[in-house]
Amino acid sequence: MNHLVCALILSMNCSFWVISQDTLKVDSTLNVKWKLKAVYTLNGTQSSFVNWSSGGRNNISVLGTLVSNAYYQSKHLKWSNDLSVALGGLRYVEKEATEGLQKTDDRFDFSSNFGYKMSEHTYVSIVGGLKTQLLDGYTYPNDSVRVSAFMAPGYISGALGVDYIKSDHFSIFTSPFAMKLTIVNNQVLADSGAYGVQRATFDASGMLLSHGERLRSEFGAYVKIKYAQTLAKNIELKSKLEFFSNYTDDPQNIDVNAEALFNFKVNSWFSASLQCMLIYDDDIAIRDVNGRVGPRTQFKSVLGLGISYKMKNYTE
Repeated sequence: MNHLVCALILSMNCSFWVISQDTLKVDSTLNVKWKLKAVYTLNGTQSSFVNWSSGGRNNISVLGTLVSNAYYQSKHLKWSNDLSVALGGLRYVEKEATEGLQKTDDRFDFSSNFGYKMSEHTYVSIVGGLKTQLLDGYTYPNDSVRVSAFMAPGYISGALGVDYIKSDHFSIFTSPFAMKLTIVNNQVLADSGAYGVQRATFDASGMLLSHGERLRSEFGAYVKIKYAQTLAKNIELKSKLEFFSNYTDDPQNIDVNAEALFNFKVNSWFSASLQCMLIYDDDIAIRDVNGRVGPRTQFKSVLGLGISYKMKNYTE
């Protein structure tokens, strides 16, 4: 399955590459309804230590990302599609190293927004999205305990609401009619009740009575805020903030997803980036360093420096 997923992503990347190359020749003075953009980056680090008093382990890490957008605009309609894919790993290269390749980033995030214009800045919109990962995840350094996999978890969302678009830099989408599906397509994880699904049931002797459910559905309210801005020359910020409240199960416990991406352009080929992500989901139980299990605020940051290539069919 993982090989199939990687092949699918590769074909999607190649298809978008071909589309972008064909449309690069479009005259910028024409009224282009479809705006296409793809940014490919490849970052890598190598660390080696010889008689280093403060310690350290020789390692090599690589991270590849794709951020692509397809945006359609007419008099009354707009349709935006965003795809973000990231996959990275680290490997220790010492002779005595026993660990295999470890993931440092693994993300698949697709979202789509189709809207009908009601006023200058307001659209009635239908939005949808899919978030998951591509490869299995483990509790490193123990690579025998799987904690995640492709579509375990997977999040499918959909909402009908109002999109207020002030400019290309700022928008707010609000919906009182939103649904969220949590998929755990791994029976072992589903039986343990991972990611909020109903866990398996057992009798007093420990015999399995019924497997855990692989799907959990929620209905509630959803808000998404997007902000993008050029902070300084060659420094760009793209951010989004999402809130979801389940009407039927502890609506006061609001799910939060926040992301901020800073892009630092060195020249036409080399760039640096800093990505920060924050997640809070009351349904996800996490074990802390003291062994306590419960909902926790999750935070991740990725700093990279490497090669970046951008393709688009319009001028910004």
